[in-house]
Amino acid sequence: MYRGVNDVRVETVPVPLDADGGIGRGEVLVRIDTCGICGTDLKKIHSGSHSAPRIFGHEMAGTIAMVGAGVTGFAIGDRVMAYHHIPCGECYYCRKRTFAQCETYKKVGCTAGFAAAGGGFAEYIRVMEWIVGREGKTAGLIRIPDDIPFEQASFIEPVNTCYKAVWLLGLQADETVLVMGQGPIGILLAALARRTGATVLTSDLYAERHAIAATFGLNHPLDARGDVVAATKVATEGRGADVALVAVGADALIRVAMDAIRPGGRVMLFASTQHGETPFDPAAVCMDEKTLMGSYSASVAMNDAVVQLVFEGYRDGSFDLTRLISHRFPLEDAVAAIDLASHPQAGSMKIVIKP
Repeated sequence: MYRGVNDVRVETVPVPLDADGGIGRGEVLVRIDTCGICGTDLKKIHSGSHSAPRIFGHEMAGTIAMVGAGVTGFAIGDRVMAYHHIPCGECYYCRKRTFAQCETYKKVGCTAGFAAAGGGFAEYIRVMEWIVGREGKTAGLIRIPDDIPFEQASFIEPVNTCYKAVWLLGLQADETVLVMGQGPIGILLAALARRTGATVLTSDLYAERHAIAATFGLNHPLDARGDVVAATKVATEGRGADVALVAVGADALIRVAMDAIRPGGRVMLFASTQHGETPFDPAAVCMDEKTLMGSYSASVAMNDAVVQLVFEGYRDGSFDLTRLISHRFPLEDAVAAIDLASHPQAGSMKIVIKP
């Protein structure tokens, strides 16, 4: 339970049901098996950007425990993951496929009670009807086959966000990509970029993270303690990378990324989710024709492709994301889990809570 800035506690709360013990029309209740801790959860906890009390957590998968009236296509006992944001599909932003800017998308459609905030750091979540879907057509509730572990399925939402960013870059096989940061998100971005045929360079402070990245075929590590710009140019015949993907929220790296790409190259900001100011050379955008761009959250248009990738990638071993999990905590130790995620170490990667 989030109670205020840097104040997270383990508390006993009611199952999120109506006073009559039921749920609303079109809704489902899900018993959570696994919920990953995301950097955006940590930002909210440490910045005080959201009012309290709330229960965060949105990288979640579990089993349907109750279905509301009118629900079609789902039943008690189904294994599912739930997106916590789904757009309306009709507004100006949806027509432009900028789904994360849709006002409906900005509403949170999953809750463990209190103000809706995902709720995955609890035993049960209530999934709202616009997430479940209407008229038999699913929106953001995804059925998980029996041969796919809940832990693998809990990555569907973060994979979607990364898949979207890589898709926006339009990578070509003759291009070189620098991915800055090799935490779980950085490795996802790099592994997806590699699947386009591009050459992928990765930079990080920790050799342990490069070792995990190597299991995903990422074999061009750069030591972030050194001169990443110079190393990138050495690897690209002096040009610089075609693309730099900034997978950490350090504003100082934006200038490094701009310096590391070639004239006409692109910088993608993926983790810059807090407003602020940072200097960069405007002539690098104008005269050097470099592009600075961003990508935020998931794309409903990519749900099917992402689900296929996550499920088939587990089955054939090429995208087994459970390898990214370094720590598993029971719900009663959730405060310790959040503390570890807030202070990453060489040996910590994806941290999950198992209610």
